[in-house]
Amino acid sequence: MSVSTSFDADAKLSLEAGDVAAYMQSLGKAARQAAGELRRADSGQKNRALYAMAARLDAARTEVLAANSEDLAKGQQNGLDAALLDRLALSDGRIDAMIEGLNQVAALPDPVGEISDMRYRPSGIQVGKMRVPLGVIGIIYESRPNVTLEAASLCLKAGNACVLRGGSEAHASNAAISRCIQEGLDDAGLPSGSVQVVATSDREAVGAMITMPDYIDVIIPRGGKSLIERIAREAKVPVIKHLDGVCHVYIHSLADPAKALAIAVNAKTHRYGTCNTMETLLVDAAIADLLLPELARQYAEHEVELRGCEQTQALLPQALPASDDDWSAEYLAPILAIKIVGDIDEAIAHIERYGSHHTDAIVTEDYSLARRFMAEVDSSSVVVNASTRFADGFEYGLGAEIGISTDKLHARGPVGLEGLTTQKYVVMGSGQVRE
Repeated sequence: MSVSTSFDADAKLSLEAGDVAAYMQSLGKAARQAAGELRRADSGQKNRALYAMAARLDAARTEVLAANSEDLAKGQQNGLDAALLDRLALSDGRIDAMIEGLNQVAALPDPVGEISDMRYRPSGIQVGKMRVPLGVIGIIYESRPNVTLEAASLCLKAGNACVLRGGSEAHASNAAISRCIQEGLDDAGLPSGSVQVVATSDREAVGAMITMPDYIDVIIPRGGKSLIERIAREAKVPVIKHLDGVCHVYIHSLADPAKALAIAVNAKTHRYGTCNTMETLLVDAAIADLLLPELARQYAEHEVELRGCEQTQALLPQALPASDDDWSAEYLAPILAIKIVGDIDEAIAHIERYGSHHTDAIVTEDYSLARRFMAEVDSSSVVVNASTRFADGFEYGLGAEIGISTDKLHARGPVGLEGLTTQKYVVMGSGQVRE
């Protein structure tokens, strides 16, 4: 019996006995063992696993869609709303997109083993940095079963083992996708512990997962604010997270009006339910009467509800009064808060007080003020003369992302393959000894 098969058997016995803690320990041990083997895997072997997963998923469409139908039926019985059911649903088109995602990750450059910043020291040694995997990554997420495959592919390409805990509402879908992943790993000769999908919906599994520093090196939560707050509060493992996407667009008095209109409309209306959607619009008083009526007209075409400060209401009678809570709200809906500010100082102060350090943009033709905004706004992405909707791993050229981090350590902003690795110093000598 192989080591990974032994771990699989232990995990199954623990789960059947109802011992969730022991089950999670078995998954952790298998992941740690696999992480050691993945450090020896080259890019070709990892890519073969990704291509094999894609082929296995394609061949298992009927089974995956049947499992998803089971989840959807249970979700309807349990009263899931239409938005959650849509996030949960799979189709042939979404499976095609999952397969394409695997192929895209396989085509990305492998960051593991990359050596940079090599330089000679006076002693004659060379010192540089090598990019290496983090080790074992735990990912906790809700609703969308396609995340199972996205997370598995990115972690594997970056040389990490992963333990994935999806939401209970997608239990059958995730189990079906997990079988495709395991078959793909086996086809490529990689250990089954490289990617493990937690097979229980018991909430105790999350508690165990976030308190296993011996087996898991970092936790990445993807889900609602309450889930992420709980994990950040209780975890004994480092967490890469973001809580809110309270994003701003600030239109400076020296903005190009055409750019300002296009950016402000796109940042709000391109998609409402994303974390990089603008939730508050800040407009300099000097140009508010020029821009706000036309913006209001365009927002009305998209049926966006406006909530504004007293000055905004004076210009836009249709705007509802904004409360203090509106300035810190992540609506994820066709609702926009608008505040008229006196200058860039007031805009930056507002963002600092009410923002979530996710993505904030300025529209201006003043290069010096744009540079100041970039330097002083403490967000993971700061944008000049473009929509906040560009704060995305694909748009940044990362190829794909596991999520967006508003933390400052270890990764910040969209977390792609490089964000799933770390660096260690490497030293090359030719017999030097320290005197």
